[in-house]
Amino acid sequence: MQDALNLSSLRRAVEGNDAKALAAFYTDDAEIRVIDQDHPPSRPLVLKGKKAIGDMLDDVCGRALKHHIDDGLMEGSHAAFAETCTYPDGVKVYMSAMLELADGKIRRQTNIQAWDH
Repeated sequence: MQDALNLSSLRRAVEGNDAKALAAFYTDDAEIRVIDQDHPPSRPLVLKGKKAIGDMLDDVCGRALKHHIDDGLMEGSHAAFAETCTYPDGVKVYMSAMLELADGKIRRQTNIQAWDH
């Protein structure tokens, strides 16, 4: 049975590199916007739909990365969390995510990422 989306289940899925569990947290019509050095705020990377999001999660969770949820909160129809990812060579990625929830699932998410290099 799929865990309900809460900080504990999110932490388990993220830190366990569990792409399938993470994908189950999204609505079928979910959208993720990514803002980083390659995708500025005026031209973010936009992933639409559970399939596109699942493909991205499979890619990220398939890498040799250690994921750690640093902090998070949930209030009503919104949630936010901070995550640090570390590659085997020590390169770090920091991400801050803001989530909009609908019926306990993620409908919209905005990620802001910064990389070491």
